[in-house]
Amino acid sequence: MHNDRSRLILLLAAAFLLLASCSANKLSLEDTLDKHAKSEDATKDHSKIMSNLPKKELPTAEITVSAVGDILIHERVYKDAKVENGYDFRPMLESVSRYMDKTDISFANQETMIGGTEIGLSTYPVFNSPHEVGDVLKEAGVNIVSIANNHTLDRGEEAIRHAIGHWDRIGMAYVGAYRSESDRDRVRVMETDAGIAVAFLAYTYGTNGIPVPDGKDYLVNLIDKETIALEIEKAKKEADAIIISLHFGNEYERMPSKEQKGLVQFAADEGVDVVLGTHPHVLQPVEWVEGKNGNQTLVAYSLGNFLSGQAGLYRQIGGILTFKIKKQAMKGEEKIWIHSPQFLITYNASENERNYRVLPMSEVTDAELSNARKIEGEIEEHMSQWMPELQFID
Repeated sequence: MHNDRSRLILLLAAAFLLLASCSANKLSLEDTLDKHAKSEDATKDHSKIMSNLPKKELPTAEITVSAVGDILIHERVYKDAKVENGYDFRPMLESVSRYMDKTDISFANQETMIGGTEIGLSTYPVFNSPHEVGDVLKEAGVNIVSIANNHTLDRGEEAIRHAIGHWDRIGMAYVGAYRSESDRDRVRVMETDAGIAVAFLAYTYGTNGIPVPDGKDYLVNLIDKETIALEIEKAKKEADAIIISLHFGNEYERMPSKEQKGLVQFAADEGVDVVLGTHPHVLQPVEWVEGKNGNQTLVAYSLGNFLSGQAGLYRQIGGILTFKIKKQAMKGEEKIWIHSPQFLITYNASENERNYRVLPMSEVTDAELSNARKIEGEIEEHMSQWMPELQFID
């Protein structure tokens, strides 16, 4: 009897274990099926998403570039910047630097050599400026300057070498004037984190009658179509896009001359992507110019004065041009687009040759400039007359 009871207990225990095992297997199977179902749904969702994408997903990259016009440092400007231990130009740009330091590349036309106090500062008509001008541009976000203009040779080779020495010390790229032939022969290419490389070239119409020293053509790039064409071709081999700075035109004229238009067309025909004009000291319109191969070149005929001691309404109005460069692979080749140009109008304010500062025009009050809003509207019309889609930054 005892044995029968023990046998019954063992049978019941075995049955219980068998049921437990089956139950466990059933739960495991359900979990697996559930996971599989979810995975299958996810695959269907992914397939649906992929079917809505272009057949070939192409890699793209994009950067933003900003550019300002003439930095023309008269004595009244550097005297206003004088501090106990040198010169401090930071207050002059603090209201606009935020528009430049957020871009991938920021360009400025440094019209006066920053030869420094060691060789003596000087003003119009023969300029030499403090090193600290370069420091404030660097701090404001500028990372390449053109130094090819009609004032490049004002203080001769000495000032150029002193200026270039400081540009090197602060890590600022410069273009248009050089210390040697080998320095000139190196194409200025700005590399970016996005993988877009941009080459900069710069040339000037002349040097105010000061002759270029014999055998030292590298001290300043003069406008010469044959030379420019060769250097554009060289730049094409080293960069994705080419920006050229041209110091040209007639001072204080608000519309480009026939010569400017012709030279810009030449640059577009050679495949330049962007032309940045300087020298007139007033703003001239922005437009798209079609090259002979159907390419579209963005042109700012004159970016006007950015920071200077010049007086007079239009000489005190400049701006910051921004635009985007996009690179996309298509059919095994890389294509470049320049798009979305925008413009911030600026005003170079001062009071009795003191307190110089560059302000966004939208922030200028009637107390600082009579009829400020009306003038702002007039400048918008002027700059966009050949490019109605040009956007203005408030």
